[in-house]
Amino acid sequence: QVQVVESGGGLVQAGGSLRLSCKVSASFVRFSTMGWFRQAPGKQRELVATITSGGSTNYKDSVSGRFTISRDNAFNTVYLQMNSLKPEDTATYYCNVQYGSTGFWGQGTQVTVSS
Repeated sequence: QVQVVESGGGLVQAGGSLRLSCKVSASFVRFSTMGWFRQAPGKQRELVATITSGGSTNYKDSVSGRFTISRDNAFNTVYLQMNSLKPEDTATYYCNVQYGSTGFWGQGTQVTVSS
């Protein structure tokens, strides 16, 4: 059974930083695209950033230049460094890893940015 576990969320003031981590309990992850999504109350889940197995990255326009996604295949882990946080970044952040047509999700980690 694949487990996806996020950590690193919390409460931070606007302008602050947080680093999210996501560890996957499966070796196939090193060949997979991994991503971070977020969902604010009353809103749909949205893509924040992705990183391919080769290290190519893609970002939602509103976080580009502030967030950085990275991965460490030795530890089956993906990270999201979030700088210059804004109140509108407040959401539950979810990690996703794709294996073929199947996506695996974590339980989410809450990020709250106060103004």
